[in-house]
Amino acid sequence: MTGNTVAHDRASGTGSGTAGRTGGREGRGRTVVVVIDGFGIGAMPDAGALRPGDAGADTCGHVLDHAREAFGRPLRLPVLGALGLGLVHPHPDLARRTRQPVAAGRAALGYPGADTFAGHQTMMGADFSRVTVARLADHLEEVTAALRSAGHRVGLLDGRPLLVVDGGVLVHDNLEADPGINWNTSARLDDCAFDGILAVARTVREVAPVARVIAVGGHADGPLPSFVRDGDGGTVGLDTPASGFYRNGGLQVRHLGARLDHTRQLPDLAARAGIPVTLVGKAADILACESAVRHPAVPTADVLGHTLEAVRAPGEALVVANVQESDLAGHQQDPERYARILEQVDAGLAGLVALLDRPGDRLVVTGDHGNDPTIGHAYHTREYVPVLIHRPGAPAVERLPDADSLADVGATAAAALGLDPTGLANGTRIPEQAAVG
Repeated sequence: MTGNTVAHDRASGTGSGTAGRTGGREGRGRTVVVVIDGFGIGAMPDAGALRPGDAGADTCGHVLDHAREAFGRPLRLPVLGALGLGLVHPHPDLARRTRQPVAAGRAALGYPGADTFAGHQTMMGADFSRVTVARLADHLEEVTAALRSAGHRVGLLDGRPLLVVDGGVLVHDNLEADPGINWNTSARLDDCAFDGILAVARTVREVAPVARVIAVGGHADGPLPSFVRDGDGGTVGLDTPASGFYRNGGLQVRHLGARLDHTRQLPDLAARAGIPVTLVGKAADILACESAVRHPAVPTADVLGHTLEAVRAPGEALVVANVQESDLAGHQQDPERYARILEQVDAGLAGLVALLDRPGDRLVVTGDHGNDPTIGHAYHTREYVPVLIHRPGAPAVERLPDADSLADVGATAAAALGLDPTGLANGTRIPEQAAVG
């Protein structure tokens, strides 16, 4: 599923966590994390393992190249430039210097594949070391056994590595993300109530090694087996867009993530320390924090508006916002749309920089993976992402070392709030290095 989620399960963790306040937490300001979904800045060393062509992925660089050709001018990104994007990406249209007190670097993903759910969970401090990339075909026996133990009727669909449960629910590889990242349980709501689809998904979730099991119910243009096709990497699944689920109305979706201890993620850590938490855009759908204020939204203007509104509130705050339309442009292989979204984001970031003007404030701009709109396919790309930190009152521009994981971004944000990063399940604060001349 590449669109915005409808709902998600918040699996309870077993650890107690800790608010973990550091000695200097009093007087800390507002920390805002803006995730430009699918904004990579160059292929990671293993990017070509699945698709050799992905070794040349560079979402940022290729969008900038296309914009110059399509618009007859460089892309206008003055705020991202001031935040240090040109310090971490060599494109000639990006300034090599900035007068703003920023820290700039890049981060590896730190989780398997390239996935929004895994990216955000990792960024907030989750440990995804036990999550693997796997085809359903390699786990048919244990999934079938679990479903039969739960009282379901289970069989293969026409001998293919895809399961039919109770005559109407398909358990299959997700064909919209990279092969083996997610599995789906799908059914027509005419054939099965969504509670039944969700019950199947929850049983599959108990034995699935993948990041997400997604329960999907909708109204199709015909019997679902007629929309089953082969995917990449030996996967087999329902072609959900072709089925009509997205255009026929009434779609219901539930994302069941891998079991995580959400008490050891940044939103919960901040909330227990008394810091108000606001989740905006897709972050409101896929991050867990019972006390958070949530503003789900897809249009970039709405995401930026909700984020600005949250920052205007007095006192301390943690705001995590996801700009989804950049990712959608990548999936559509539309570099011109991607470029226009980046310019819109840049304009919105100007407002955030103006509001975050106290020494304790921080604005962190990053990504969750790449999604190169010129790569020739509609999947995410495994790329480094920028880590651009606005730091009012800092004495100089700092260059950050490469972070091994997005979890280090969350740990750095925790430290900015005066929280102890060791309260997170994963991640280490990114150390600042020598000033950039």
